[in-house]
Amino acid sequence: MTPEIDALIAKPHILIALLAVGAFAGMAVEQFLARRRRKAWRERDRSFWYSRGGSNLAVGPWSEFRPQMPPKQPDAADQLRIIMGANFNIRPILNKSEARVFKTLDRVVIGCNPSWQVMAQVSLGEILRCQDAEAYRCINSKRVDLLLIDGECQPRHVIEYQGHAHHQGTAAARDAVKKEALRRAGIGYHEVVAGHTTPAELRRLVERLVDSPEAPS
Repeated sequence: MTPEIDALIAKPHILIALLAVGAFAGMAVEQFLARRRRKAWRERDRSFWYSRGGSNLAVGPWSEFRPQMPPKQPDAADQLRIIMGANFNIRPILNKSEARVFKTLDRVVIGCNPSWQVMAQVSLGEILRCQDAEAYRCINSKRVDLLLIDGECQPRHVIEYQGHAHHQGTAAARDAVKKEALRRAGIGYHEVVAGHTTPAELRRLVERLVDSPEAPS
């Protein structure tokens, strides 16, 4: 044995003290590393939930381990209670310019064929079907300004009124989506442009689109 080891054996209280200091230092290092590992795990967990839309997690010690459940959708009774506490007002489905086009179009369509009708602000989800759920979601909430239906209540043609401020933002892209979906379903798509389409042009368009009434047998 070395002289240093012999000296420690001769003085056991020093050896015990050194061993105790070494054990304490080892425990401190292990606790420090464990805290760092836990912190890194919490950061990864928090980033995971935020990337999945979990920014509204409840604040608390449990938020790092379990996401907050989405709010429960109100049932019919809750909806009625909410409605009874609110005020509602009439909202016109067409503005003044659109209403003028609707009245003219309705008069001309009925003049061409009384069995045809004009409908306003119709949801595409009500007149189109699609087995592709993702594709259907793309058009379900979109609406068309005016819809011509025949005597069998079948959608035949869409008339979109393009106002002066229509082609702003993403309006053109939204129109392209509607136009393509309607084309694939076999429904005509036509535009009436404010300040450009005259009543005479609208009449000629309707006369071209609407079928002549069948002669009585």
